[in-house]
Amino acid sequence: MRVPIRIIRNRMINVEHLTKKYPGGVTAVSDVSFSVADGEVVGFLGPNGAGKTTTMRILSGYLSSTGGTVEVDGLDVSRNGLEVRSRIGYLPETCPLYTDMRVRDYLRYRAELKGVARRHRKSAIDRVLEECGLEGVRSKLIDHLSKGYRQRVGIADAMIHQPRLLILDEPTIGLDPNQIVEIRKLVKRLSRTHTVLISSHILSEIEATCDRVIVLKKGHILETASLSELEQRWFPGCDVRIEAKGDIEQVRSLLLNLDHVETLRINPNGEWLDIDMKFSGEPDPRESVYTCCKESNIPIRELHRVRHSLEEAFVNMTSGGGGV
Repeated sequence: MRVPIRIIRNRMINVEHLTKKYPGGVTAVSDVSFSVADGEVVGFLGPNGAGKTTTMRILSGYLSSTGGTVEVDGLDVSRNGLEVRSRIGYLPETCPLYTDMRVRDYLRYRAELKGVARRHRKSAIDRVLEECGLEGVRSKLIDHLSKGYRQRVGIADAMIHQPRLLILDEPTIGLDPNQIVEIRKLVKRLSRTHTVLISSHILSEIEATCDRVIVLKKGHILETASLSELEQRWFPGCDVRIEAKGDIEQVRSLLLNLDHVETLRINPNGEWLDIDMKFSGEPDPRESVYTCCKESNIPIRELHRVRHSLEEAFVNMTSGGGGV
């Protein structure tokens, strides 16, 4: 009997109270709930053993859950497995490829397995070859490709049936810096036309491509927020860095008189002073800092607001025990 399909509008992923336990009493995921909107690009973060890969495998239907509900494009994964898989393109952390096949032949084989109609296979293959930058290696054996190009083949495989959702688990793992940049550009292009859930330890990659992040630790969600929300939550107030010249005590006294100064650190650097200031309740105090120094004839060589990175927030969130 066909299970009735319940559609949730504008929500590509909906996970409620997901739990996964393995034999031996190991709980990989515990009571996890989150959602991803249609067209959103979300980073899935966490230390090793946090439960990211387990959750992705459950989402894609490769692994069953112990409890909770998981829906993709309005379909219950446990009851509508085939329909869900037709809507997902999944790139696992270790991409399994048939290295004795040529790129074009491999993609033709995968298109057939994924149910792409015969009359559409050539156009589907041409499309992913172009989108993934594989046209120049279409006739090469996969075994002769660099790891970066093999990752591109894996992504092309995930896209061949035009899924609505792409799940990419560590898409740049093991790549050199140039290859990472190229794969990052590719993911950025794909994010314009797909909903994307991407797991990566390259946090600059997440910052460059994602609208929002979900952070796991030991099978639990710690945070789910946009990058700007994370910065405000973990680094409230405003940090300002100044390079100025003058008597240390004079500069300290002047700057401490400014409103909302929380901390002030001065490090002598020759005749210049490196100054770090933290303000609370002040969205951008740079103008008042500049005016104060100018009116007191204190030369300034540099003045900028410090932007905290996702890496700093991630370390703050997940420090103290790490994953299991």
